[in-house]
Amino acid sequence: MRKRIRERFTSDVELSELPNHALVGVITIPTSAATSPWTLITRRFFYALLIVLGVALLAYVDKDGYTEELTFIDALYYATVSVSTTGYGDIAPVTQTARLVNTLVITPARLAFLILLVGTTLSILTENSRKTLQIQRWRKTVRNHTIIIGYGTKGRSAVAALLADDVPASQIVVIDHNATSLNKAEQQGLVTVHGSGTKADVLKIAGASRARSIVVAPDTDDTAVLVTLSARELAPDALIVASVRESENQHLLEQSGADSVVISSETAGRLLGLATVTPTVVEMMEDLLSPDEGFSIAERAVREDEVGAKPRHLADLVLGVVRAGRLHRIDSEEAGTVKQGDRLLYIGRGPGDLPEVKRT
Repeated sequence: MRKRIRERFTSDVELSELPNHALVGVITIPTSAATSPWTLITRRFFYALLIVLGVALLAYVDKDGYTEELTFIDALYYATVSVSTTGYGDIAPVTQTARLVNTLVITPARLAFLILLVGTTLSILTENSRKTLQIQRWRKTVRNHTIIIGYGTKGRSAVAALLADDVPASQIVVIDHNATSLNKAEQQGLVTVHGSGTKADVLKIAGASRARSIVVAPDTDDTAVLVTLSARELAPDALIVASVRESENQHLLEQSGADSVVISSETAGRLLGLATVTPTVVEMMEDLLSPDEGFSIAERAVREDEVGAKPRHLADLVLGVVRAGRLHRIDSEEAGTVKQGDRLLYIGRGPGDLPEVKRT
């Protein structure tokens, strides 16, 4: 079954096998704000002026090596008509030294001047080369990052939570096939990959095999299942968190390899129901889910003086105990006492209240 699914969703051309320059339109690495066109024009004009003045000085220093003894104005005139390739021919080098300087210095300067004149074309070529080098460097160095597959409402909320939790934007990669969504992600400083998360080659160029965690947040449940299957096959050790709309599809996500499944429709439905009866509860829930303000649900390591104690008796309001990667609720038998190496899921009092805090 996995083989059939893989064959169905594998493209004819494997993106992961393409050279880096062919991925310029696929992978986008955010850069600083674009420079003003007027700034670029002024900068190029300044460089061109420097070239003309440099050639004029060289000609003036060797003023006896030309068909007539040059004044500085003559040297400036010669430099202008020479580097601009106008070449009237009224002034020409005649000595060996002057001709050598023209060959080794003035001719390259003339070429540089011409390059400035066709700066628009050169700029495009340079930009592509720069992006190719960026992509090459990024693909070699990216490690322990988080991949967000789908940048809709759920994907954007996941990114907002990660950024609020001090995860660097450079460590978040967004995969989506919608150009508008990718532009929004790029504006936030995120690395973006254009393509479908169901494609193994798209996941490969996003560095899925080296990712720390993968968030699966597409628009439909069937897509979420296919994405999770592909992601788990490429990243057996990554933490995969998937969103599903309907609860009957939860087991499909779990069987596909998701470590955690969030049922979006039921969660939203419960909050809507609560809002009609006790709207303040919904307000408090939203506060708990906002890591950058008010109270928040947090996770921390157990301290030495807490080992052996009951979670209910600790200073923090503990909600559960995480042991060996598994959550035990506060009312379960396994969470009766705190053990060495456990982590506590508790209600924090705001950002920075305790060291080693991992908010959710």
